[in-house]
Amino acid sequence: MTPIFEKDKDLGHLTTFGIPARAALYASFENIEQLKRLLLSEEFLENEFFVLGGGSNVLFNGDFKGLVLHCLIKGIKKYQKDETTVFAIAGGGESWEDFVAWTIREGLAGLENLSGIPGTVGASPVQNIGAYGVEVGSLIHKVECYDIMNREVVTLSAEQCRFGYRDSIFKNEGKGRYIVLRVSFKLHPSSVATNLEYGPLRKLEEKLGRRPSISEVADEVVSIRNSKLPDPKKIGSAGSFFKNPVVRIFFYKEVMLALNPDIPYYETDDPLYVKIPAGWLIEHAGLKGYSVGGAEVYPEQCLVLANKGGAKAGEVIELAEHVKKVVLEKFGVTLHPEVNIVDSDIKVTILGSGTSKGVPEVGCFCPVCRSEDPKDNRLRCSALVETKGVRLLIDISPDFRQQSIRAGITALDAALVTHTHYDHVGGFDDLRPLCGGRIFPVYLRKEVNDDLHHRLDYCFREHPYPGVPTFDMHEIDDAPFMIKGVKILPINILHGKLPIVGYRIGDFAYLTDVKTIPEEEIYKLRDLDVLVINALRYKDHFAHLTVDEALEIIKVLKPKRTYLTHMCHEVGKHSEFEKKLPENVYPAYDGLVIHTR
Repeated sequence: MTPIFEKDKDLGHLTTFGIPARAALYASFENIEQLKRLLLSEEFLENEFFVLGGGSNVLFNGDFKGLVLHCLIKGIKKYQKDETTVFAIAGGGESWEDFVAWTIREGLAGLENLSGIPGTVGASPVQNIGAYGVEVGSLIHKVECYDIMNREVVTLSAEQCRFGYRDSIFKNEGKGRYIVLRVSFKLHPSSVATNLEYGPLRKLEEKLGRRPSISEVADEVVSIRNSKLPDPKKIGSAGSFFKNPVVRIFFYKEVMLALNPDIPYYETDDPLYVKIPAGWLIEHAGLKGYSVGGAEVYPEQCLVLANKGGAKAGEVIELAEHVKKVVLEKFGVTLHPEVNIVDSDIKVTILGSGTSKGVPEVGCFCPVCRSEDPKDNRLRCSALVETKGVRLLIDISPDFRQQSIRAGITALDAALVTHTHYDHVGGFDDLRPLCGGRIFPVYLRKEVNDDLHHRLDYCFREHPYPGVPTFDMHEIDDAPFMIKGVKILPINILHGKLPIVGYRIGDFAYLTDVKTIPEEEIYKLRDLDVLVINALRYKDHFAHLTVDEALEIIKVLKPKRTYLTHMCHEVGKHSEFEKKLPENVYPAYDGLVIHTR
């Protein structure tokens, strides 16, 4: 059966935010065979895609210009392993609320604390949904997925899913690779509730004078949710917009309590960290009821950003950014969204546009180095790329600390490295404040990884010194790879005789320290909207493109816009240099923000 695609599909009614958005293409699938046919179609192969479940944890920032795949796989069944264990298996397209209600009717304990959560079964392992003392990852036995990369059905164990606080493999390296088909839950055949750690549920037990049943707990949980959270049928929202931040207990005691001695916390599995309720921080930052257009901080539960009527996606995002800014300023904590913001736009910030010496150069008194125009002050090369809610750093220059403070960078998802020269990797140690106790992902070639292991050996020891940054080094080759659903295409280029790598993300490409682009790589750079490429100076250099050589490459590639980077003082002052360049070619400068798709 040929897949059926709908064009210009209205998505507003398919999300709980209820904010208008349309998809260029839309298709649903009710079984694995339908999905396989969809994934072989020209529509899938030639477009970016997004898998939609119940739409309860997603915000489309404008129209989606790719393909939306909607999982409608249904079916629930169970089988009893022994007297204490029953496996309940549900299709990814089943309503989560309906599935939990089914487990309660069947007398299966475990999921009752998660009653009333909107969404689908397929979304539950992705988000590792949790509420009232229970995380679903603790009850998941296996997750059946379709692996797009290897084109096969695979089954991941709970351990392989790498569940964390509102986190899983499906939000990280598995995003864009795995489509959840079915989920198997390990439940207990009993009508008595299993988890009463949450305060109001302990009170329920005290009130009843006995341990409550799973249906009584479910009713109590739904009642609590209804008293705090807006009814998505009346007021659009995605439930909790932000995760509760997890911070070092030292930071909590020494810094946060000094700011406000009443800040509450919850213990975590790691005694070095505590969890802070984000709703409390937002409320005590004075943001209850704060609004931007039709979006507001919901007065009954400040963790929720609500569509009080006619809100636009941009207003929700602006409100979220304001909340993050105020909470950071008041409490020193960065909030991270739970909501999946789907955005085809790409925002590029040029953090540094200078050469290995920077501009001004030490000891130089030429007119450029003495210029008071800030566009003539160039830190070493680096760029920040933001798309689909993911923040990627390209190269970590020795000036990264200064660049990150200036750009207001408080969080990153990963770093991409072009090559091993010091002016592109000298700032690795300055990533430590952004690691936040986690192992920071870095993508790079094998030879660069080997060199950094030698240079930064203290970061890779079996027992590293407390506080040093630690890295998860992902070695790349010529093949495209994914970072949290963002597709990255490596571009093999030559820096003199040294093989290095550039990157293409969507219709944006970043190439620095180029001297030669091999003919076989040119095709990867077709149809670009924005190209950033190095142009050292006018005089010849053995390892870098000159301005004229860069312009010749631009003529071949024909991007819509090009920005020149890695420029030394010899190109002249920015104001004079830009007048010499052809149409749609511009000199980059530190702090330049570029928007593309």
